[in-house]
Amino acid sequence: MAKRAVYPGMFDPVHNGHIDVIQRSLQIFDELIVAVVANPSKQPLFSVKERLEMIDEATSDLSNFRIVAFDGLLIDLVARERADCIVRGIRAVSDFEYEFQMALMNRKLRSTVETVFLMPHEKYTYISSRLIKEVASFGTSVAGMVPPIVEKRLAEKYPPK
Repeated sequence: MAKRAVYPGMFDPVHNGHIDVIQRSLQIFDELIVAVVANPSKQPLFSVKERLEMIDEATSDLSNFRIVAFDGLLIDLVARERADCIVRGIRAVSDFEYEFQMALMNRKLRSTVETVFLMPHEKYTYISSRLIKEVASFGTSVAGMVPPIVEKRLAEKYPPK
């Protein structure tokens, strides 16, 4: 039986740490569903459509995964997709406490679903979408931290000064 996992996130924007976790997940699972959260209360910089497009272009060389948008409870999406596992990226100990609570809540809601924590390559551990947007907002290059499509889209949102 194929093992299917869901990797959820805002991906606002997707960065090289996210891409690394996607690649690592594909080495473990038969199929991966990258799930873009449509949470307007967080006031994302990019629309869901833009985030889906950027992930699609940044991962065009990969296979055995799909990209979907969702709102509502993650565990409901996991059930609809008939997934066995949730993948979460952990950069530092500070990420773990929140992710641990979420994993336990998801286990309570659906005891058959496991959560797997994956660390990106150490060269990406300092990268976050929030920091990428902040740096880009000052017109500073984020080359090497994000896929080229994201770099281009950020430059459109924040023209160089």
